[in-house]
Amino acid sequence: MKHPRTLLATALAAALAALSLQAAHAAPSAPAAGAPAAPNAAAAAVCNAYCDARDPALSTQDRKPVTAGIFSRTLTLHFDDADAMGWASIDNGNPGDEVWLDRSFDGGRTWSSGSKLGDTTTPAGQRGWRTLMYNVDDWGTEGVGALRACGKAGDRPDIACTAWARTTWNAGNRRTAAATALMMSYDRSTKLFGGNGWWTAANALTAVIDDIRVTGMGSYRYAIAETYDKNLGAQGGNFTNDYLDDTGWWGLAWIDAYDLTGDSRYLATARADADHMYAYWNGTCGGGVWWNQSSTYKNAITNELFLQLTAALHNRIGGDTTYLGRAQAEWNWFKGSGMINGDHMINDGLTSSCANNGQTTWTYNQGVVLGGLTELYRATGDAGLLTTARTLADASTVRLTSGGVLREPGEGDSCTGDGPTFKGAYVRGLGKLNSQLSDHPYSGPLSTWADSAYAHDRNALDQYGPHWAGGSGSSDYGCQGSVLDLLNAAG
Repeated sequence: MKHPRTLLATALAAALAALSLQAAHAAPSAPAAGAPAAPNAAAAAVCNAYCDARDPALSTQDRKPVTAGIFSRTLTLHFDDADAMGWASIDNGNPGDEVWLDRSFDGGRTWSSGSKLGDTTTPAGQRGWRTLMYNVDDWGTEGVGALRACGKAGDRPDIACTAWARTTWNAGNRRTAAATALMMSYDRSTKLFGGNGWWTAANALTAVIDDIRVTGMGSYRYAIAETYDKNLGAQGGNFTNDYLDDTGWWGLAWIDAYDLTGDSRYLATARADADHMYAYWNGTCGGGVWWNQSSTYKNAITNELFLQLTAALHNRIGGDTTYLGRAQAEWNWFKGSGMINGDHMINDGLTSSCANNGQTTWTYNQGVVLGGLTELYRATGDAGLLTTARTLADASTVRLTSGGVLREPGEGDSCTGDGPTFKGAYVRGLGKLNSQLSDHPYSGPLSTWADSAYAHDRNALDQYGPHWAGGSGSSDYGCQGSVLDLLNAAG
């Protein structure tokens, strides 16, 4: 699919044509909902293939993804997927009933108050009416949008709205739809997901990069360079800060960006991140990287990230011996550290006396190591690394599931904070291992989990919640990034 910006060259011509058509159709033929009303001048017009306030009579499609009811009336959201526009209608009512569209560029969290796109009322002699058509997205400003239809009976103050939904533009299958829903959380000012997410934003960006690679849809490539340019000097610079695991997540994100784009600056930053982490390797507990610069804790995730990052750098830097040596030293230390327990699961870290602390076997601790061992195998050709990875994966794919579907230990209903990102990191690592193994033994579980999430944990806007087996819960970029990782891995 073309990047939406490639269509902007025709927008002005389309705008003129649309205005001419609107003038020519002052009283257009229309379906039962009635002729479109004049556009609401309070809302700034968006122009893509066509400009806002296009006549629905010109549409060749009418998909109705969501409806809502109020006092016997039916509110319907309509889409022309080819033109990426929508309109609203109200039916089975009376003259004076009101109908309009709301448009959001952050997944329905906020919308322009008072805009009421296409706001119109049912005229005398009619029982239904409709708005003009409005664009879902604002391609010129990278606004990834959603619409909903709203309305009210003319003689009552109560308002009803449909669920938020969007066209199939950049959402033609379940992976691209999930990526588009995730991009609704990409803050166009901070260039981070969620506005100020840091290591979680690195994971969300990685999920988007992986989706570009596996689907071929490049519409959101702009997020890579924009994130990099805006945040290169943030915090400690080069995507470092006091927490070494945060640095590791960003380093892997820039490895992924380098693989997709070939831009050497991303590889250079990944090297800077790995070097920053290595500065906090010491002999306490026999080796390993500290969790933070205060040197208070040696934990699993930081060292797993260091393993994967250093092995990945070796695999991308010709003639390297430094990063390979660090990766091998990391794995030799890690496998003997005691963090891998007797059930082949990895606890969170070590006590001050350098023993396994018995803390929670979070999903991401079981997954990042799989990506690290896969990269180290590619570096060395040591098949024993894959055997070990398979043993760990066999354990986690059983012990971390409930009813046959992956579930985070202590999984809650929220999609904010750190935890919702963990499952994404797990399935990403499992997917890397699965792709490396000739028999692809984890394709079945990955597909089962993906099918379950798609069937039971998704709303009309292709936003996902925390429970892939279904259940109550909110949605936010942590859960959305994780499910995109899952869909990418499952294929």
